[in-house]
Amino acid sequence: MPAFLSRQRWIVPSFRKHMKMTSPQKRNRNDGGKGGPPQDQPHILDRSPPFDLAAEMGVLGSLILNPDLTNDLTLVLRADDFYDDANRKLYAAMIGLFEAGRKMDVTLLVNELKAAGDFELVGGAAYLAKLANSVPNAAHAIYYAEIVRTKATLRRLIDASTSILKDAYDETFDAKELVSQAEQRIFQIQDERNANSAAPVSEVLRTAMNRIDMRMQGHQLNTGVMTHFTDFDQMTGGLHDGELIILAARPAMGKTAFAMNIAEQVAMKDNAPTLFVSLEMAAVELVDRLLCSVAKVNGSRLRVGTISQDDQKRLISSAAKIATSPLYIDDAPSRTVSEIAAVARRITQQELRKTGGRKLGLIVIDYLQLIEPDNPKDPRQEQVAKIARRLKMLAREQHVPILCLSQLNRQSEESKDHKPKLSHLRESGAIEQDADVVMFVHREGYYHRGEDAEQYAGQAEIIIAKQRNGPVGDVELIWEKDFTRFLNKAPERHEEFNSYSDFSTPGGY
Repeated sequence: MPAFLSRQRWIVPSFRKHMKMTSPQKRNRNDGGKGGPPQDQPHILDRSPPFDLAAEMGVLGSLILNPDLTNDLTLVLRADDFYDDANRKLYAAMIGLFEAGRKMDVTLLVNELKAAGDFELVGGAAYLAKLANSVPNAAHAIYYAEIVRTKATLRRLIDASTSILKDAYDETFDAKELVSQAEQRIFQIQDERNANSAAPVSEVLRTAMNRIDMRMQGHQLNTGVMTHFTDFDQMTGGLHDGELIILAARPAMGKTAFAMNIAEQVAMKDNAPTLFVSLEMAAVELVDRLLCSVAKVNGSRLRVGTISQDDQKRLISSAAKIATSPLYIDDAPSRTVSEIAAVARRITQQELRKTGGRKLGLIVIDYLQLIEPDNPKDPRQEQVAKIARRLKMLAREQHVPILCLSQLNRQSEESKDHKPKLSHLRESGAIEQDADVVMFVHREGYYHRGEDAEQYAGQAEIIIAKQRNGPVGDVELIWEKDFTRFLNKAPERHEEFNSYSDFSTPGGY
């Protein structure tokens, strides 16, 4: 075999010593109890990794025939995407000439290879000639490159999976930390594949203009979900896919109730699959609140068992409606962002398997400060920064809005009007930076007692303090404490919103 075609066997990191089977495993295998694979089937780790030498040669031959393709190929391939060592060295030499500002030709390539001592190693002039003659049409270079890149991605997945398996057999690793590291390894491969996703502005403009045209014609764009709080939706256009929305408040202000009201509307009115991740309350407690809200039953009476027969009838009727909605509640007391992502993906797969199934419409998380960090040893500010960033990445990955609740520090209660500001967010810098929308629940009546409280009874505000793609301002709502729910103050559009962009009616932009 010519030197340029010889190659080292692709080595999988050794971990077989970690895979010794126990006696029950030996007894359950159809292999004579030896713990190895069946005689007619090679062990999976002994199989050759994915590669395509013809595609690799197609890329190199195309570059020799048409060096002008170099720039396009650098956006798709890296030298380490090549499986064959000789091909890898050749591609690296070609890219080296390009990056040095020298137009690649065979003479310069030969000189470059000789200077590096690689000319004979790659097969010399004979192999270069073979490459040039192996390509019928250099126009297929990108197609060849995609094949090479796909095979490289599969090899990286095998390598990452092997390392994960090796670590899993090492009992010194913490299981949660191992899960987090495993996901990061896989995500890193995906990030590498997405690194060259830049699109010309002409393509993006075409999409943007089509969206504008559809809005002008009064079409509802499927870019997220509506909350059905009229003034809020007119001011924000609803909750948009890929956005991280932070909802913050001091304890007992009603942030969980408002989030649950939104989840209720999205799941029951729009029939959009909704995931509510509750790290603070048990699922049954949330469902109690949901029942009270939908059935208009006093929550305090429900807890002590003093509701009327009419209340019971409304509860039964409401329970039947809720049961048919695509609302999911995850009440595990401890979750990392990775685990939340896994739950979201599983629900999406379940829903898409149904007839006419839909992807997740909304994820609600209650609340950010209770999400477990990937590395508990990191400083708290860094932990929160990573969590906020991962949530934003999850929103974009799943093409879903994430409504994440957050705590406020005590400084918000020290101001004269008690109204929260962005600076009152706990670990505010990191949260504010990654959030597309930051809003606060405020009820002035909470700070007043006795007769003084009467003038504030039932009053509530949603303060939109940050909106990346829209105005900021306050939205007035009605708070029904007995039923743990918020209501629209007025069903019709207010005049003061005429200056705001309406994303759901003709004329929005």
